[in-house]
Amino acid sequence: MADPYDVATLVPGVLAGQRLHISRAITLVESSRPDHRVRARELLRQLTPHSGRAIRVGISGVPGAGKSTFIDAMGVRLLDRGHKVAVVAVDPSSVRTGGSILGDRTRMGELSTREDAFVRPSPSGGHLGGVARATRESMLVLEAAGYDVVLVETVGVGQSEVAVSEMVDTFLMIALARSGDSLQGIKRGILERVDVITVNKADGDNEQEARVAARELRGAMRLMMGDSDSAPAVLTCSARTGAGLDEVWEAVRAHRATLEAAGSLEERRAQQQRQWLWALTTDTVIEALTTSPRVVQVRAEVEARLASGELSALEGTELLVEAFARDGADGAWP
Repeated sequence: MADPYDVATLVPGVLAGQRLHISRAITLVESSRPDHRVRARELLRQLTPHSGRAIRVGISGVPGAGKSTFIDAMGVRLLDRGHKVAVVAVDPSSVRTGGSILGDRTRMGELSTREDAFVRPSPSGGHLGGVARATRESMLVLEAAGYDVVLVETVGVGQSEVAVSEMVDTFLMIALARSGDSLQGIKRGILERVDVITVNKADGDNEQEARVAARELRGAMRLMMGDSDSAPAVLTCSARTGAGLDEVWEAVRAHRATLEAAGSLEERRAQQQRQWLWALTTDTVIEALTTSPRVVQVRAEVEARLASGELSALEGTELLVEAFARDGADGAWP
């Protein structure tokens, strides 16, 4: 039986845009198996030169704001303009299985059936930022496969959601008008990083309320930024009717054009690469620490002595680090 994760087969398949190979490549980079991580590194090494040309947009918003409906409508609109659209939708992870809970293929019904679109639910795995550990790697695979617009949908607004802004060109926040309190549930940490804001569900009886909410957000952002020129664009739209979606996309394009004109796009992506470097380094070190033979050997004893009060947490840490260092000296680290 052929190996489904053979890198020599996956690379040309991804570059040719073959959906089966794209899916398998993303499964490989999401895997935490040590042998898969080795293969994933080689896969990414070969695909990286073919990536980096897509428009990367992170999308977050308050619960109930209609993120998935917005992405479905916007994605179809972009397909009709000739784009190839990929969506990495980061779902909360099931405590039982570790898999995605929400199932974005059902929430993006039209987009997921289109030939030039690729929708990938990705379990967050409990990682901070509402972004799966392998989200960056998945984006790279999709860019190498020829998708020129990559949308990253995060779990929902929260203080840790700012992580998405560290891997995209434009961070789009979807707000919702609720009894005049459009800022409810939106943390300052999100607002400080957002590049474009749209108040969704601006249709029917909600249209006027949405416009009021947008006006309030514009004022709040000008006060926060201290400079109206640097404040993000604030618009209204309706994912249900399509009203305002073109204006939202033009705001995304305008933001990217501003970055390119100032030479900031390359700088932003270079900074993101540095952040990715240290995130991967931290993950690798933690994995090596938790699987270190000597650490595994002494862990139960250290935890028992800690629970009995015989050791402090500081002393226990020193014992674990010492065991880890001895394994490193013996060449036991991966």
